[in-house]
Amino acid sequence: MNKPTLPKGTRDFGPDVMVRRNYLYGAIRAVFERYGFLPLETPSMENLETLTGKYGDEGDQLIFKILNNGDFLKDVSPDTLDSRDVRAMVPLICDRALRYDLTVPFARYVVMNQHAISFPFRRYQIQPVWRADRPQKGRYREFYQCDADVIGSDSLLSEVELVHLYDDALTALGLPSFSIRINNRKILAGLAELTGIADRMMEMTIAMDKLDKIGPDGVRKELLDRGFTPGQVDSIVSFFSLSGDQETILAALRNTLAPSVTGMKGIEELEYVLRRIALNGLKHGRVEIDVTLARGLNYYTGAILEVKADGVQMGSIGGGGRYDDLTGIFGLPGMSGVGISFGADRIYDVMTELNLFPGSLVSTTRLLLVRFSESLEEEEALLRILRQVREAGIPAELYPDVAKLKKQFKYADDLQIPYVGIVGEDELRAGRLSLKDMQSGSQESVEVGALIMKLKT
Repeated sequence: MNKPTLPKGTRDFGPDVMVRRNYLYGAIRAVFERYGFLPLETPSMENLETLTGKYGDEGDQLIFKILNNGDFLKDVSPDTLDSRDVRAMVPLICDRALRYDLTVPFARYVVMNQHAISFPFRRYQIQPVWRADRPQKGRYREFYQCDADVIGSDSLLSEVELVHLYDDALTALGLPSFSIRINNRKILAGLAELTGIADRMMEMTIAMDKLDKIGPDGVRKELLDRGFTPGQVDSIVSFFSLSGDQETILAALRNTLAPSVTGMKGIEELEYVLRRIALNGLKHGRVEIDVTLARGLNYYTGAILEVKADGVQMGSIGGGGRYDDLTGIFGLPGMSGVGISFGADRIYDVMTELNLFPGSLVSTTRLLLVRFSESLEEEEALLRILRQVREAGIPAELYPDVAKLKKQFKYADDLQIPYVGIVGEDELRAGRLSLKDMQSGSQESVEVGALIMKLKT
């Protein structure tokens, strides 16, 4: 028999990890709800046509396709099969796919339910997504996203709120400092216009989006390989040198993009968002203009955001942006939206590396009741106590087997259960139980009511 393994890029999560993950999700969910976002879930799989064409050519290649049921080759001609043309074959053998992100399924949901939704619609979603990527540190094939979107409003105040939401949520999780990088796709569209490649902007942004991975020389090479002229590449790469404080960068952008109406509109939107964010400031985050930020997805049209944690070697832990017509591809044009996503798995890795999870998260159980004997009277007393403690809202469990106390205490230690309750003959006669503090080793005799009060405090 082969040794069991996991598919690459996927992981099991044991109880100790899940307690931390639930803490992470809970903190983010609490901020989502404080900002007025409503919960939503969509299916793990979507129709393939729903997903394709939304993420660029490279994104489409990373979509996990699901083979049709039964004889999935029945519609494939022998010539197509012999040609081994995967692109031609996929639509014939796959109708469905695992979702690549939460934004496109959200747009599909909005179109299908438009008459039951009050706009602007504010939704949050915490679910897994799948990408057929090469697994590496911080990059998985199955991972969770925590998304918040506002759709049905053009107001840039939504961008301002989402930046503050990032700041509040990551501060609540204990991240000491992080950067929220911001740009605007209209600025990049202006650059493309002035460089004479307006019709190839998507190719430009896909290459620019790899800057952190392959560096300026790598981006230059990719642009040249894509057929851009050396002059066009020089114009694009010269953008990478724009740096300084916000006013310096904005002045340089105005000077560079002055001939482009689209580019100047992007600068205007960027200035508006930055000024409104500055009114209340941020807690632990800082906003940085990054003119090289591209977010190489087809649907972004305005502000784009990306978040990075300080002090760790990790890619972005969140990102998002404005999309003006994502619902249009599903038959509902002119519905502008903006959203952000938290990369929960990367945030988990960052928090683990920085030791930010509270130590008290190891176990949910507060009290373990141990067993001395097979006595029916003892068993009934333990079950009564167990029910009273649980009804008081205190997580508790009963060791199911009669075993040596050393073994039962070790079980409590292994799970870091803070208290152990003992009911022997003396306790039965007195209607009490002995409560052992597993950290200090102290032991006291208490009534059930006093026990509940102690554990609650």
